[in-house]
Amino acid sequence: MVFAKEAQSHNDRVVASTQGEIQKPLSIFGKVIGHGGLTIFGRVEGEVRASNVVIAEGAQILGDVVAEEVTVGGHLKGTIRANRVKVNSTGVVEGDILHRTLMIEENARFEGTSHRNENEIVNAIQAFKSTL
Repeated sequence: MVFAKEAQSHNDRVVASTQGEIQKPLSIFGKVIGHGGLTIFGRVEGEVRASNVVIAEGAQILGDVVAEEVTVGGHLKGTIRANRVKVNSTGVVEGDILHRTLMIEENARFEGTSHRNENEIVNAIQAFKSTL
């Protein structure tokens, strides 16, 4: 398996390639921290922190997410702390969402609690930015 980092305008992207094998989604166990945008296509078990997190359709996160903006198209089991949260029609969230704004599309699934809590979000995002 080959891992490469692609530099893009505002986002860094880690790409996994199996070269010659059938490609399978990447699984990561541990903390994932990104400076810009981060799109998850595989499975992450652990904490995810970035400015903008997108959980693609079919992707899974088992852990907490802290970001300015989170879009869920896959499955997340954990707590989201973000200014803006969007759960797409294919998205599933099992856990708490602490947010400033929350949008849940028709056919999305959300099981947990939602709290509009600006102070906790600001503190969590400031703590994230201080680690960079």
